[in-house]
Amino acid sequence: MPEPENEAELKDDAACGVAPAPPCTLVIFGAMGDLTKRLLMPSLYNLAGGGLLDQDFSILGVDHNDNTDAGLRSALSEALEDFAKDPDSEFHADRIDPESWGFVRERIHFLKGDFEDPALFAALGERLQDNVVFYLAVAARFFGSVVEGLGKAGLLRQTDGAFRRVVIEKPFGQDLDSAKALNARILKCADESQFYRIDHFLGKETVQSIMAMRFANGMLEPIWRREYVDSVQITAAETVGVEERGGFYEPTGALRDMVPNHLFQLLCMVAMEPPNSFDAEAVRNEKAKLAEAVKPIPPTDAVRGQYTAGRLDGHDLPAYRDEHNVARDSVTETYVALKLEIDNWRWAGVPFYLRTGKRMASRRTEIAVLFKPAPFRLFEGHGIDPLTPNVMRITIDPQHGAATELNVKVPGPKMRIGRVRTSFRYADFFKNQPNVGYETLLYDCMTGDATLFQRADNIEAGWAAVDPLLKGWPQADVAFYPVGSDGPEEADALLARDGRHWLGLDGETD
Repeated sequence: MPEPENEAELKDDAACGVAPAPPCTLVIFGAMGDLTKRLLMPSLYNLAGGGLLDQDFSILGVDHNDNTDAGLRSALSEALEDFAKDPDSEFHADRIDPESWGFVRERIHFLKGDFEDPALFAALGERLQDNVVFYLAVAARFFGSVVEGLGKAGLLRQTDGAFRRVVIEKPFGQDLDSAKALNARILKCADESQFYRIDHFLGKETVQSIMAMRFANGMLEPIWRREYVDSVQITAAETVGVEERGGFYEPTGALRDMVPNHLFQLLCMVAMEPPNSFDAEAVRNEKAKLAEAVKPIPPTDAVRGQYTAGRLDGHDLPAYRDEHNVARDSVTETYVALKLEIDNWRWAGVPFYLRTGKRMASRRTEIAVLFKPAPFRLFEGHGIDPLTPNVMRITIDPQHGAATELNVKVPGPKMRIGRVRTSFRYADFFKNQPNVGYETLLYDCMTGDATLFQRADNIEAGWAAVDPLLKGWPQADVAFYPVGSDGPEEADALLARDGRHWLGLDGETD
């Protein structure tokens, strides 16, 4: 085997055996913002450490504030060090590898400009050539104007030898009408294939592995349907509050922030039909079909909640209404629970329960599949209660793994049934790779793999499902739950009326 020609080639072989992304310039609008510091730079650092960035990769940071190449490099270096020391941040490292960060740092450049000023895009045109990825790490109100500015300046025109791609963050619209309007606006400027609507949930390893678990195991796929599945629960619980994001959260709320994007992407992964291949469009076609099959959710099948003051992890914490930049009489929801139905052959009649909330008892993101119980007739007359259902819990956060609960015989002379759990953690079998959730997505965008990104029809289908809630939910109809709880009692009642209950946030079934 020939010796590697350079350090990047050596890292490639050692890290993951995947070829580096093609050379390109990453233009970051909002280069001095929180997203760039907290997620994009750590992700690029990790990609550099894995040898997945080309030697000719470069970064052009765009912001409306004064700065220089040296100033931006220094600010981003300081932020990276701070996040590495914070055990609660997405990025946490014992030390910053100077070689990996140096690779990124020396490729950072700065350009000042107003996101709505044609002069900025003219200046960009003078500095860009060949492959370019434009990353919109800006407030949602700038999405349309930035894309239009790029289009009018001719910066989205592609040639056979060079690509131009645009990454758009969430929220993509505030409701169905605004999402449709934004899609129509940007698609006048470039082709759908050039837009990468990003959801960092899909960059998490366990989320991606859901397809592998479903479709690579013959014992699972045959029972992954209405004949065998009783119900499905999807949970995204957080212990954090709104922190300093009250100004954003007040007009947004948990429904808009989490449901039509994060939770619906998990829903698509767990419920979509097998694609014909792992080609990006084949996968996205199946996701879109699943999203379109979700029946619009009536207000009677949903609960809005808001946290009140309480105690969590030994600390007294304020109510949402007492957070910074939050109205004292706010009815914005920090929690939402809902029941939805999928109108297709595989899932007809199977309820899907979704919940997400802030300041809850524990941090947990998971998909739980509850199977129908086996026939009880064999055990009648043996003093055995009706059998509890088998449950498969796919955990995404804080630990990556899965657990399955089964009924077995308790050792002894009599037939008694006990409950056991078989589980695994990814960390027990695979070497942990540094990951904040954006590494795969950035790499995929640079290589042109759109599998994990949302298409216009998928976005609009998600908004269509929750549109009745946005339009018909009485704003004053908000339930309250204390900090450190599992949510409002009304959410428990939502499932109780169907004879079901939420699984515990501590990982226990009861």
